[in-house]
Amino acid sequence: MSDASLAPRRLTALRRFAVSITILTILGHTVLGFEQAPIVPILAVLYGYAVDLVLETLDARALGRPPRYAGGWRALADHLLATHIGALACAMLLYANSSPWPYLFAVTAAVASRHLVRVRVGGRPRHVLNPSNAGIALTLVLFPWVSIAPPYQFTANVWGGLDWLIPLGVLMAGTLINGKLTGKMPLIAGWVGGFVLQAFLRWLIFDHAFVAALLPMTGLAFILFTNYMITDPGTTPAARSRQLAFGLTTGLVYGALVLLHVAYGLFFALVLVCIGRGVALAVLARRGADAPPAGPPAAPAGAPAETRAFPAGSGILPFPDAAAGR
Repeated sequence: MSDASLAPRRLTALRRFAVSITILTILGHTVLGFEQAPIVPILAVLYGYAVDLVLETLDARALGRPPRYAGGWRALADHLLATHIGALACAMLLYANSSPWPYLFAVTAAVASRHLVRVRVGGRPRHVLNPSNAGIALTLVLFPWVSIAPPYQFTANVWGGLDWLIPLGVLMAGTLINGKLTGKMPLIAGWVGGFVLQAFLRWLIFDHAFVAALLPMTGLAFILFTNYMITDPGTTPAARSRQLAFGLTTGLVYGALVLLHVAYGLFFALVLVCIGRGVALAVLARRGADAPPAGPPAAPAGAPAETRAFPAGSGILPFPDAAAGR
């Protein structure tokens, strides 16, 4: 399926992701028990909008093209969807106590990664780092006192059946969006399979507790990561086989990071796999640019010297003149 045919579905997916994460943020700060200050997501979103518009304006002027947000309120809103999702993700998944600056730094890194870290694919530049994941990972590296938000915050103030219904609802909503719109179910299958595989290998080779290694899969944080972060349409492969490989590799890299006692392995595993994919795409693009242009096919033995005409669109090139072909 071409990128052009996927574009409307991806836009619809972005809109629904944006609505979903907005609803979850509102519920988190009013009902569920999010630990961050309620002003944090508001600051993160407004600041992200400003950074995105500035960088997009500079990029458009440098390339001599109209900015992507031009064309009315709908174009502006659609352009800011990715920033809206990334900013709320950074505000939701990080915990920096009372300081707003790490959140704003994470949003800056997330937005800047879309504009600055690009690889030319199919003749046009595309970002290769998952924005919110890159911002979160860089913040965790540079600010050691910042941590991931405690998993209990997603169900801290609910009890009884809601402890099960909320994760189930998030899982169903994410699965519906990915199954109907993004087409990332093979990636999810590869990621979940890779996670189970790394747990099995750790049990088989290093005598780790198998059930304990699978416990992260039972939390709402894992469900959010699986359905709303790793499945980013802009930074993951489109082909099913490559989606499987991407998800499987991320799971195995996570297992390796656990063996190395690296905390927050989910986020670092994804950013490492995205970097590896970006390097591979850059190498392939470079080889394609350095390859000599293909010449016309050689005339087969015994073919007439004159050029034969074929109907346009037949997929058959005319044979060159015999003298010119030697």
